[in-house]
Amino acid sequence: MGYFRFGGYLCFPTIAGLDANNVPYICNMDGIGCITTPNDFVVGGTAENQLYGMCEALWEPDLEPEDLFETISQALLNGVDRDAISGWGGIVHVITPDGIITRTLKGRMD
Repeated sequence: MGYFRFGGYLCFPTIAGLDANNVPYICNMDGIGCITTPNDFVVGGTAENQLYGMCEALWEPDLEPEDLFETISQALLNGVDRDAISGWGGIVHVITPDGIITRTLKGRMD
């Protein structure tokens, strides 16, 4: 069976990290590999439209790690609540020069 462009599984990767000067870098790609590299935030998945709205409302520049975690968590949980096929929580990774903070969120399970 061959690969079909609109069949099977598609991947929409999100890449995040810090460069050598600890400047954040984020990008994501669509199903055919087109890269988007904004300065503020990226979203992806079935709740993409809802997540854009939540991130635009909540995101601020230069947030501290705890404030960034809270902003990501609120945007994620509220965004997926408005999408019928999203849910069950998420995992939030906050990358700092000192390490990676990882926390698991519980969401609706219907």
